[in-house]
Amino acid sequence: MQRDGKYIYCIIAADYDVSLGPIGVGGRGDLVSTIGFDGLCMVVSDHPLTRFDVNPENMLAHQRVIEAVMKEFRSVLPIRFGIIAATPDEIRNLLNRRYSEFMELLKQFDNKVELNVRGIWKNMGTVYKEIDKEHTELQTIRTEIDQQTEMDKRNTRISVAGDIVSLALTGKKEQMANAIIDAFKRSVFEYKMNKTTGDAMFMNTAFLVNSGREVEFDNIMSDLGEKYHESCDFKYSFPLPIFNFIDLKIFPEKWEL
Repeated sequence: MQRDGKYIYCIIAADYDVSLGPIGVGGRGDLVSTIGFDGLCMVVSDHPLTRFDVNPENMLAHQRVIEAVMKEFRSVLPIRFGIIAATPDEIRNLLNRRYSEFMELLKQFDNKVELNVRGIWKNMGTVYKEIDKEHTELQTIRTEIDQQTEMDKRNTRISVAGDIVSLALTGKKEQMANAIIDAFKRSVFEYKMNKTTGDAMFMNTAFLVNSGREVEFDNIMSDLGEKYHESCDFKYSFPLPIFNFIDLKIFPEKWEL
């Protein structure tokens, strides 16, 4: 018979049982509730111990549960995807052992949420033309490539040109990202630059902000969208769990230590 454990989503401070309905990870309609110790709780649902599917559906379900918790609580510590405890007692033991640590983090991140902004250039042709204009040596290298008959030397010059363009593109991304970050700096506590994907994405930045300031950030994004409407598109998400600003490690094999 398949045995269930307790899948963990996040940590909150609550003196009462919390129930969020049948929205648990795994697609079985498991109820999401809490297991607590002295006012400190982990939000959990039942989940098989011996099988866990890493797929987009489960990852999205994990985040949706945390976002549902965020609607009721001012401070939420998200737990990374895929952590399962064998029993409720394991969770209570962990909460007991790390009680001071978790409570301090809940206090530190009280009323804090994450805002994410991704910026994407609309027309890379225009960006590359700007790089050509800013780096006149590229014209010389292209002339040399056209005139070069030896394949090895031609490939060498092509490689040099590629390196110049790549470095210049990285610089333009940083310059553009910094301009966007400056628009938010007065309204955020800190920010983290994450990896971008592809040449067109010039920023993927997480900001730590106070919850409940949607109007302020909507206005900032509206101003940025108007300022850069000819060259850029922005994807803006808020509020989100603070995954980029907390690295809370929980190791299932060490529950009892």
